[in-house]
Amino acid sequence: MSESPSSAAPFPPAFDDAFRARLADLFAWRRDVRRFRTDPVDEAVLRTCLDWAALAPSVGNSQPWRFVRVSEPRRRASVAASFERCNAAARATYADERQALYARLKLAGLREAPVHLAVFCDSGTEAGHGLGRATMPEMLRYSVAACIHAFWLAARAHGLGVGWVSILEPAIVTQALDVPEGWDLIAYLCVGHPVEEHADPELVRHGWQERHPETARLLER
Repeated sequence: MSESPSSAAPFPPAFDDAFRARLADLFAWRRDVRRFRTDPVDEAVLRTCLDWAALAPSVGNSQPWRFVRVSEPRRRASVAASFERCNAAARATYADERQALYARLKLAGLREAPVHLAVFCDSGTEAGHGLGRATMPEMLRYSVAACIHAFWLAARAHGLGVGWVSILEPAIVTQALDVPEGWDLIAYLCVGHPVEEHADPELVRHGWQERHPETARLLER
């Protein structure tokens, strides 16, 4: 049985300063991981992370996320081939020093990560009865993104790393995974134990892009 995130907590739970400090650590140490060890992920831990992720909010309580574990070598190879094509094309859009820097970046852990999860949005779901998305149908996709972030934090809390691979061809990946019609690819996640731990994001560490403190600024109107 998967552990509950609140099984030992009072009702309603009390979140004190110590908890908030640890929660801030969790947010700060949530990293986009590309460098994985190849040893397997404990199945119970993976299931717990998925259970916690399913607590994410969704428009109209539609819960449109669909997780697909990709284990078959042929399907993984199709995804890796898509990444290689897209990565080469993306590299070609840069020039000079920026292109050289791009070429040095490790942008996916597809070869090493023991767990691959493709996350889809079931755009045809009847759950939620359409509540909240008549004027913003994209809310279904946003709901899936919220679920992915919840999974990311749960994985980090259990010592796992997650890498979101976006340099892919969604139609090719969807076809390779043979999922139901109406499922739209939102994310392809590599999951496993990180090879290394760093306080700063990898793209900052390797000189691609600094963090912008002003992105947390609150605008007033």
